[in-house]
Amino acid sequence: MTETVIRAERGSGRNEAVLVALTGITNLADGVIKISLPILAVAAGGSAGQVAAVALTLTLPWLLVSLPVGVLADRVDRRRLAVGANLFRLVAIAALLSASTAGAPTLSVLYAAGLVVGLAEVVADTAVSAMIPAAVPVERRTRANAWIAGTETVANEFCGPAIGGLLVGIGAAVALGSATAAFAVGAVLMTLLVGRFRAHGEHIAVGDAGAAGDHCATGDSRAGGDSRVERASRAGRASMVADIREGLVFLWRHRLLRTLSLTIAVLAGSWSAWLALLPSYATSVLELDPAGYGLLVGAIGAGGLAGAVSTSVVNRLLGVRWALFADLVGTFLMMVVPAVLPAAWAVGAAAFVGGMGGTLWTVNARTISQSLVPDRLLGRYGSAARLLGWGTLPLGAGLAGVLADAFGLRPAFAVFAVAVALLAVPFLRTVTAAELAAADDPYGHDQDRM
Repeated sequence: MTETVIRAERGSGRNEAVLVALTGITNLADGVIKISLPILAVAAGGSAGQVAAVALTLTLPWLLVSLPVGVLADRVDRRRLAVGANLFRLVAIAALLSASTAGAPTLSVLYAAGLVVGLAEVVADTAVSAMIPAAVPVERRTRANAWIAGTETVANEFCGPAIGGLLVGIGAAVALGSATAAFAVGAVLMTLLVGRFRAHGEHIAVGDAGAAGDHCATGDSRAGGDSRVERASRAGRASMVADIREGLVFLWRHRLLRTLSLTIAVLAGSWSAWLALLPSYATSVLELDPAGYGLLVGAIGAGGLAGAVSTSVVNRLLGVRWALFADLVGTFLMMVVPAVLPAAWAVGAAAFVGGMGGTLWTVNARTISQSLVPDRLLGRYGSAARLLGWGTLPLGAGLAGVLADAFGLRPAFAVFAVAVALLAVPFLRTVTAAELAAADDPYGHDQDRM
């Protein structure tokens, strides 16, 4: 496909439509799995801590492998990487489906499935996030990010959980089978994107390593008896470390990006705790059935939709700074309400506000980072930011389980409410209007770096 045709297709909005559809279908599957696995853990007789551990397995890979996955996304074709990850998720859920049809899956099986699905999610999300600047012209990225973030939240937090609760009520095989089909559709949708999705100006570390190995092999094979493969392997490992370091250094030296990442670390950990505690809280305190629990979680998605459609208005009326701050307010309400007011309507209302704030943050934070980060670093920056931010997902879920088993569910929510409240002052001191104005046009003029 010629460059002219690619630019024409990008300009037509085709890629935005594909990305929104892809986000919707895969996040519906994620939402179904997010509900299905904890409910299956409850059915398997798991304690509050053990059920929380299932949520932990879905997010633990963000902490363990996000950095090398970011390097991979900057070295290979990002679309092919995302397609492979979707197919990997498909296989994992199909295997769990097979196990569930043979009998109720044990906690060990659920933990293993959660880890595999979580790993594939890290790869897919990192690759797709890095593809957006190549897929969407700069003048349409805020709108595209709003639609993508809104679809992500609605599908993952609203429709997915609601549908997941209903499907699990029908049968675990129905829920898991639906998720398997959704990941298959996602892999097909990925092939419809138009453009070139390998990083521009990337450091081809693997090729450099191969060249170094060739030089060593043709030069002198007598020193130490090292083979070409061994030397290339060492060069590849060294280059991997250097690439990881480059992404981390870029993030840490940029004051605004660093502050946003550290703030979202606490917010994401708190959301993970909320999701880990809610299955036990909803069934034991609120006395909801699986469908009711799914609808309760789905209030986040309804709020996310409200945030997506109102991002431009909120940014214009309040400014980006206060739109970002809305996430702190919403997350605080999500934590404090279950601790002080155990009523389904109140918890659902707080989840709605939290979902709206979360989408406002996601849209604006993504647009800021896409303006500031060079294309060749998008994978590594994204993985470094997720390590600081989303790496707290398993920590939040794990700590929530420990606190719930030791002190009870409501005190566990209260601990995270305090943690979120402590973010307000450092956030407002650092994320200023001047910092955000500089980020809006970092090069002194609008520029599509593609």
